[in-house]
Order: sequence, then structure tokens, then C-alpha cells
Amino acid sequence: MSVVQLDEYGPWTVEPAPRRETDLQALQARLYADFADFVGRSDGYAFFNRFDNMLGVTNNIDAEEYERFQERVRNRYPVTVSVGIGERETPVEAVEAASTQLQAAGSAQDPERREVLRASETTDSTGDITVGHFDIVDVTGSFTDNEHAAAAGLAIQQAMVALRQRLLSEYDSIAQFVGGDNMIAVCPSLSEDTFGDIVDHVYDQTGVEYQVGIGSGPTAHAAGGQAKQALEHCRETGTRVHEAMAVHQRATDD
Repeated sequence: MSVVQLDEYGPWTVEPAPRRETDLQALQARLYADFADFVGRSDGYAFFNRFDNMLGVTNNIDAEEYERFQERVRNRYPVTVSVGIGERETPVEAVEAASTQLQAAGSAQDPERREVLRASETTDSTGDITVGHFDIVDVTGSFTDNEHAAAAGLAIQQAMVALRQRLLSEYDSIAQFVGGDNMIAVCPSLSEDTFGDIVDHVYDQTGVEYQVGIGSGPTAHAAGGQAKQALEHCRETGTRVHEAMAVHQRATDD
């Protein structure tokens, strides 16, 4: 996992005078798009997180590539970025390691910290990545067509917070809203029953019912593609939890 942090961003937004909020939002959106393109070329995932602090699932991206990304940001934007890289057994542990690398280099608002690139020690782990792709069952009928947009958005966000908290606190997983009613989670290897317990917990807490497709692979893109296929199986059959290998096995049996 990588943590990408804008250098001294808070002070920059108000000096020499407070900048227009829409201009800041546009800058953040463009920078996130560039980061998503960067990790996507290596089959990674980008999570916008807080926009001034972004997360990446960035297996197989070496230091020289990160340096080129930092140069691209420096040349295109009025800000620079620092990058921490963490490699551990679970996504949360990897993010903690990446964050520690940046924090050891200085505060995010330290004017002397510019374009830091630090990585934790590597491990011998070669296991696959597991991705869960969640979406809300019949979000159109439950929310979009029956609630005004603000109320629907709030209900969906509350359910997503419950999902993110459960994944983070109990399963060392990192989840991110990716648009509409969709959440993507990068996880350790978890069983279908465990994913079932997760969606049951969120339903008990919020009354919002999720379905989830599960995939595994050597990169985030490979695992995410499998998870999307499994999610389509859920949508077509009404299954609440499905793992992609079962889809392939069924296709082989047929």
C-alpha cells in the first residue's frame, strides 16, 4: 500500500489569501485522476481517501516510477507530494507502515518536507490480494426513486461508514466509496461466510442490505475484475455473497 500526501497543503490553501473552494476541489479531482491513471498502468487501485491524503494498492511499482509521478505532479500543479510505501501481511498493517514512513520524515505541514519518498522494509509475502466489491441491493427502489437526493445520500453514506468501520476494526481491511452505491474493499484472505457476516452486521446496524462479489489475484486489478464478475452473479441470481472462483467452476461444469 502507498500513502500519497500533499506537502504543506493546508497553509498553501490560505496563503497569501484563502483560495476559492471550487478551485481547490478541481485541483484535488485532477490530481486524484492523475494518481488513478498512474497506479492503473501497473494494475493497482487508487482510493481518494481525503484527497489531500490518497491511498494506493500499488504492488510492483518501483521507486523510480514513484519519482516520475512526483515529477509529474511538480510540473503540472502548484503543490508537491510525498509518498510512503508499506508492505505487510494485511492492508491496514501496510497503510500503518506507509504512514509511519511519512510521519518519520516530518509533519505534513512542515515547509522543509518536500517530495519525500520512503518505503518500509520488504517481506517475503507472495500471497494474492483479495477484493470485495460491495453494492446496495435495489438502491434505486429503496432510495433513488423514493427519497430526495440529500436524504438518499445521507442514508447511503451512513451504511458505508458502518461497512468501512467493520472491515477496518475486525478484518484489517481498507474500504473506499467508489461512486453511486459501490464500495471496494482490499482485504486479507477472508471466507465467503466472513463476508456474509459483514453484510449481516451492516444490515443489523443500518437496515441497508449489501451484496458483495469476492475476487483474488496477484494484483488489485486482477482481483477486482474477479470481484466484479462475482458481483454480477449476485445481481443476476439474488445471491448476497459470491466468490468469483465459484462462477468459473459453474461455467466449467456447464
